[in-house]
Amino acid sequence: MAKIFEGKIVSLKMQNTAVVEVLRRVPHPMYKKILKRTKNHKADTAGLTLLVGDRVRIVEVRPLSKDKHFKVLEKIK
Repeated sequence: MAKIFEGKIVSLKMQNTAVVEVLRRVPHPMYKKILKRTKNHKADTAGLTLLVGDRVRIVEVRPLSKDKHFKVLEKIK
């Protein structure tokens, strides 16, 4: 089962690649306060027309390069 995440595009400076920031909300192990955790994933754009700030859905695929393991599925309105 492939992992699917939603995130925001923070960079489009590489060719055919977008950096997508994925936000997770997790409870603190002891105090149970909800904390925000973010992670940047490099994703293949595959010819899509995207802008910085767009909300996108990314899916895990086979490694496409040294650190690119995701592909942009679709742009979310």
